[in-house]
Amino acid sequence: MKKVLIVDDAAFVRFAMKNMLEKNGYEVVGEAPDGSTAILQYKELQPDFVTMDITMPGMNGIETLKEIKKFDPNAVIVMVSAMGHENFVKEAVLNGAVYFLVKPIKEENLIEVLSKIIES
Repeated sequence: MKKVLIVDDAAFVRFAMKNMLEKNGYEVVGEAPDGSTAILQYKELQPDFVTMDITMPGMNGIETLKEIKKFDPNAVIVMVSAMGHENFVKEAVLNGAVYFLVKPIKEENLIEVLSKIIES
């Protein structure tokens, strides 16, 4: 079972994503409301995937992505944000994100992206 860390400042988004993932056979090993918590949990839990919001208080998702990638260059991070602006997508991908999903997240899109990552 693949382990996932969900990073989003909105509790309802974390709850919804957790339900989607668990229903489809993923194990949610952690949830983080901000970047600094995400980094600590990543180091401790070593998940197979991270779903990462961009807009969060304190350290944003791009900064968090960079820090996790410094710790683990092979980290698999899928960016998730309501802000689907090209500059965020470009910056996320340039810094190592494997995919970018726009909110609101549809279950089939999330599972399809994770399945493609597993297959590659």
